[in-house]
Amino acid sequence: MTEPQLPALRAALADVVAIPVTPFAADGTVDEKAQRALLRRLIDGGILTLTPNGNTGEFYALTPEERRRAVELSAEEAAGAATIVAGIGHEVPTAVAAAQHARDAGAQLVMVHQPVHPYVSQDGWIDYHRAIADAVPGLGVVPYIRNPLLGGGTLARLGALCPNVIGVKYAVPDAARFAAFARDAGLDRFVWVAGLAELYAPSYWAGGATGFTSGLVNVAPAVSLTMRDALRAGRYADAMRTWEQIRPFEELRAAHQSANNVTVVKEALASLGLCRRDVRPPSRTLPAEQRAEVAALVAGWDA
Repeated sequence: MTEPQLPALRAALADVVAIPVTPFAADGTVDEKAQRALLRRLIDGGILTLTPNGNTGEFYALTPEERRRAVELSAEEAAGAATIVAGIGHEVPTAVAAAQHARDAGAQLVMVHQPVHPYVSQDGWIDYHRAIADAVPGLGVVPYIRNPLLGGGTLARLGALCPNVIGVKYAVPDAARFAAFARDAGLDRFVWVAGLAELYAPSYWAGGATGFTSGLVNVAPAVSLTMRDALRAGRYADAMRTWEQIRPFEELRAAHQSANNVTVVKEALASLGLCRRDVRPPSRTLPAEQRAEVAALVAGWDA
């Protein structure tokens, strides 16, 4: 990553950071035709930042080859019109190989999923992210933080060691903790992305986040952009009107420890005829009686 690249990469994170779904065909394989169409719909809808292999893309249910293809297809469809922030993770060698593949496929940044390990020390968290960042110095690196016990000073130490760690996807559901964490880590050192999407975007914006992730954007890009524009303009009442519009949909996704996070998004897409509703275990499709509820919530959103 060169100095001239930095402003563009920071700007890409200070935006709606879309997490595309991974559509499946009837035989359970990835439906690449539908995948391309959904990516094109996002880009044509004005979305400038895409994260293939995020949680809404069912990262942990995909094979290594499927994850690689997701990055490749995203870069091909974006063709310079959108910035690619490739989701990577698992153990260090797999994460490093995925980051290097993302670089070669045309991604500009990587988002590092939280380490999946029962024993995560603060120093070990630094070591994990440093190994990845050092392997791809030409890419921007964005840690995905879901651990409320991680201290802001730990991130500050990582930033001092790795200049290409330029942003943070913060997904601890506590606005006060976020504001304190960001200031302990260095409010201006990193771009702060509200990692819990539109429902948390206004409160996290007040704490210093200038971007937010979105799964809902798959369904209605214009709705996410409306909230972004209102927050950027300081029109908080308008942002909260959008918040109220999407609240029932996002609460369905968040229920039962987010068990239906992806399921609800895919059900909405299915109701619009954009892809099948299929998800992979351990997620599960909605029961028939709840499908009409989702369809009613999103009716007209894509207009």
